[in-house]
Amino acid sequence: MMGGRPSSPLDKRQQQHVTDRVDALLRSFLPCYRGQLAASVLRQVACELSPQEPAGCQLLRSKKLPRVREHRGPLVHLRGHPPQWQPVFCVLRGDGRLEWFSHREEYEDGGRPLGSTALTGYTVLTCQREYLRLLDTLCPDASGAHTQEEADPLLEMPVGCPLFLQHPFRRHLCFSAATREAQCAWRLALQGGIRLRGTVLQRSQAPAAWAFLEAVRLYRQHQGHFGDDDVTLGSDAEVLTAVLMRELLPALRAQTLPGLRGAGRTRAWAWTELLDAIHAAVLARASAGLRAFQPEKDELLAALERTIRPDVDQMLRLRARVAGRLRAEVQGPLESCLRGKVAVQLPRITRTLVSTVEAALVAVQTLLARGMDRLSRHLRGSSSGAQLRKEVYAFGEMPWDPELMQICYQEAEQSRGRLGRLAPFGFLGTQSLVFGAQDLAQQLMADAVATFLQLADQCLTTALDCDQASRQLEKVRARVLKKFRSDSGSARRRRVRGWLLGIFLPFVLSQLEQRRRAELPAFEADVLAMGSPALTIEGIYEDVIRGVLSQRIDGELKKALGASDVSSTLDGCSEAPWDQVGADEETEGQRGTCSRQPGPGAEVQPLCLPPAPETFRS
Repeated sequence: MMGGRPSSPLDKRQQQHVTDRVDALLRSFLPCYRGQLAASVLRQVACELSPQEPAGCQLLRSKKLPRVREHRGPLVHLRGHPPQWQPVFCVLRGDGRLEWFSHREEYEDGGRPLGSTALTGYTVLTCQREYLRLLDTLCPDASGAHTQEEADPLLEMPVGCPLFLQHPFRRHLCFSAATREAQCAWRLALQGGIRLRGTVLQRSQAPAAWAFLEAVRLYRQHQGHFGDDDVTLGSDAEVLTAVLMRELLPALRAQTLPGLRGAGRTRAWAWTELLDAIHAAVLARASAGLRAFQPEKDELLAALERTIRPDVDQMLRLRARVAGRLRAEVQGPLESCLRGKVAVQLPRITRTLVSTVEAALVAVQTLLARGMDRLSRHLRGSSSGAQLRKEVYAFGEMPWDPELMQICYQEAEQSRGRLGRLAPFGFLGTQSLVFGAQDLAQQLMADAVATFLQLADQCLTTALDCDQASRQLEKVRARVLKKFRSDSGSARRRRVRGWLLGIFLPFVLSQLEQRRRAELPAFEADVLAMGSPALTIEGIYEDVIRGVLSQRIDGELKKALGASDVSSTLDGCSEAPWDQVGADEETEGQRGTCSRQPGPGAEVQPLCLPPAPETFRS
């Protein structure tokens, strides 16, 4: 029932129903996606052509892709039918996929796993009592009692070091480690895999990724869901699957739960098994639909580039003219909306978000400084070349070490309760905020480590003795920390600003929705005359709202961060030709285009150390 047994296949009628629903979703979503692809190309071209000030990034960009450190070892898995605890050998891959084998030799011989899953959307629980309470809430009996009509292995055999992987739409995975130390190591590794899989679109620099996320937001907005949430965690197919599963869930509960056999937790397991089968069918169909759309998408992007670039000046002038008229029309109602709930809550929410990021980045700086100090001590202590190589390697791996980085990640995690209070604005994306702060901490750590190794390699030569080399490393340490403080301040401002827009923009749009429907048709003719899908009256309207809201947010950020901090981190492209939350999000590619010192170059691991006590190459 749980774990290794394959999902029971849906019958033909159910399969057809799933197919029809996914196809209907794609028919509604893809036109919105096409429109956002056009808008993303216009933004990109306009950004390239507009004068830009250097963004002022100081750290060298790490060239190591985000990844999970591979983790493997024996666990006990609740699987089979009836379910029993059975030993397995588990492997967490670098891309965030978990696999389990019957034994280690099967894995080492390249055999097929008993099962595997992408960790997108899962939550790790390490308390058996908490997990049992979760099962009780999934599908309680009508009487409210949680009777057990069938044997419950979880109750019969208490688990000493459990690792429960819970998913809202998939079968739960129940593992157990042999020791608390192993349980902790697996928990950290699994959480890293979950975050890596969840933030793949948010980390992407591709215009198509931004267009997809905007299309999902607009599609859900058309369905009446204005508030942001965690539905956008995962790949494009996983996001569409989550969107449709949420739409299907109410009807599934009403039609299916009464007919499920068993009671209490046995019934809950059967429910997760049914959801897993439906989720797998939806994901397969959504993936196929997006793959089929890929050639059209590639052709569309190329065609948009050819048609938009020659007319970009005319399009931006038209956009500015229409935006000016719209701004005059909505200014009164918009200001009234902003003076109400937004003005009351914006200072508190800004402080909460700033403190969330700030705590994580302070922890990163502390960890970074300790790592650099450790290398300096080993150099001064005349350690062997082999030992020093080991220390340099460990330093280079710091951003990907879940145990070392845990203190930084915990700072963001501890803000979850305060971030959860944003629900009155319709914002339910707490997990996205926590993951975003953790991703930022890891990226800045990776950049700082890469910068230290590069600068150290440049300044250390075989002509230096240990004391001279140590003094050079102290200078490098000071430079790296200075660069880190500069970049972390800029990144903090950009990240918080993007989050605030993500929280308040949907709320403001929902408050003005009736006026939008009444007023926009009068402006549509001007935009339609341009004949380009990159310009729509809805898009211009949202840009106007976003621009006015951004001014309020920037004003609050000046109070929270200081006027000099905010003004020094304004991105040239993020404010022109229009304010854009996507441009403020720090993506990998955007950070890679900054003017950086010490300059381009691959990440350097081997340092050219002095001959005394022993060179690194010895």
